[in-house]
This record gives sequence, C-alpha cells and structure tokens, in this order.
Amino acid sequence: MIPHIHRAECFGTGIANEIAESAAAERPVRIGPGMNRRLATVLFSAFVVAALCSYLVYRVIGNRLGVMQPKATQVIVAAADIKLGSVLRDVDLTTADFVGSLPKAAILKKQDAIGRGVISNLYQGEPILDSRLAAVGSGGGLAATIRQGMRACAVKVDEVVGVAGFVTPGMRVDVLISGNPPGPINVAEGQKVKTLFQNVEVLSAGTDIQKDGEGKPKSVQVVNLLVTPEQAEMLSLASTQTHIQLVLRNPLDTEVAQVPGSALMNLYSDPNAKRALKPLAAPRRVTHAVPQSQLYLVEVFNGSKRSEEKFVTAEGK
Repeated sequence: MIPHIHRAECFGTGIANEIAESAAAERPVRIGPGMNRRLATVLFSAFVVAALCSYLVYRVIGNRLGVMQPKATQVIVAAADIKLGSVLRDVDLTTADFVGSLPKAAILKKQDAIGRGVISNLYQGEPILDSRLAAVGSGGGLAATIRQGMRACAVKVDEVVGVAGFVTPGMRVDVLISGNPPGPINVAEGQKVKTLFQNVEVLSAGTDIQKDGEGKPKSVQVVNLLVTPEQAEMLSLASTQTHIQLVLRNPLDTEVAQVPGSALMNLYSDPNAKRALKPLAAPRRVTHAVPQSQLYLVEVFNGSKRSEEKFVTAEGK
C-alpha cells in the first residue's frame, strides 16, 4: 500500500509541475478525456437534483393552493334587468362562475327558473334565487307576488297622498284616515284623523285610466297594498267614506306606535298653556213652603130650614 500512495503522490506532483511549467510558458493546459466525463457527470447530477427539488416544491405548493382556493360553480344569473311580475324566458337567463359558498336557494339549472314569475326586481348579473321567484305554475303579474293568506288592495290616491311619487314597490307605509266619525257631530272638535294601519307593504304603484264626472278619461294614481282580508274590508270602506293619506316609513322600523288620534281642535290649542278649571258652585236647593189651609163652617138659616156650609181658605186669607 505504501508504494501505491507514493506513486499517486508522485503522479500528482508531476501534474502540478506540468501545469506550473505550462503557465510559466503561457501554454494551454491539456485536460484529458477522463476529466471531461467527470465534469459532465457532476453537471448532469446537479441538474437532475435541481429539477427534482423544483418538482417537489411545485407539487407541495400546488396542493396547498388547491386546498385553500375553492372551486368555481356555475349558477344561473340574469342576462339583463328584469322587472317585477315578468315571466322568465330562456333569453333572460345566462350562466356565470361563482367562487366560494353559494347563496342560499341559488338556482343551478335554467329549467328550474324558466316560466316562473318574478316577485321582485332583478338586475343584470344577479344570481337567480328561488325566493325571488313565484311558485311553479302561478304565472306572472301582480298576483304572483301575493303571499299565501294575504290580499292586494288597490287604493286610489293623488300625487300628494302618494307621497309625491316616492312610494315604490317594496316600501312600507302607514295608512291615515281623516273625516267626521259617525254619531253626533261635535262642532267644537271638528274633523278627526286616525292611524288605521301601520307598516303595510306596497306591492305596486302606478297610474290607472278612469273617467271623470263628464265621462272624460283621466289619469289616477293607484297604490296596491298587501293586507289581510279584514284590513282589505276596512280599506275599502275608508276609501269611500274618508280621505286616505299614506305616510312613508323606514323599512327597518317595525315598531307599532300607539297613536291616539287627533282632532282639528288640537291644531289651535296651546299645548303649553295650563287650563285653570274653576270649581263649580254647588247648586242651591230652593224649597217652597206649602201653605196650610183652614176650614170654616157657616150655618145658614133659610126660614125654618137650617143648613151648614164648609169653606176652605189658604193661610192668611
């Protein structure tokens, strides 16, 4: 073994000397075929290791991103703005990719929405929800928007009563009536106003063509309110016997206010003035003395006949 090591050291010393001499003589170093193969093997091994590491990193990161990012789901959306009461057609619908959790009751197939009425306005790109559509077979129009057990009552109003055109479908209003209540009319109080219903939903608002007293057509503002059958009866009576006023309210305000009503007399009374009520004097009892009567007996002689006469007189007479 020792002679072998000695030869290797001698061989290495010879190569080193040759390189030093070549460098001194400015001659290129000659590398043999064995050294080229070793260098190529090292480079190829490094490339394989780098490619393998890159592939492993790509797989790990890709799997993590795939778990974190949810898959997209195709849902049915509105292809254009759709008005309330319209019946959906195939041209009104399209599909769109929805990433994340789907909205509740979202429709995924066109056949589940075609032919159903729209109970609230839909806008372009908005997902079609089952809760925004009428039941299958109920058709379209205003009737499809009426919930079970409710009624749509039309109230004829003018622009002022209709809150100057600001009453639109979906809003909430209070219904006020004014007039003279039945029974004896109290001239001092005048007309009275009362809140008939509160927090009533507006189904639709528009115009209707009716005839005036001369038979000429005129435009009349009509508001359809969603009420119970009992409320519909009262509204029908109020529309013919009283004056109706709609009061717009915040849809989030669902509290029912306890309003006692008001009379015309309250408009002219001073709420800050305290009325000093004078105690009424007790009525005096007037008694009349009943006069006591006196009886007088008078004897009357007429010839041989004798008779008695009685006379009753008041006291003092």
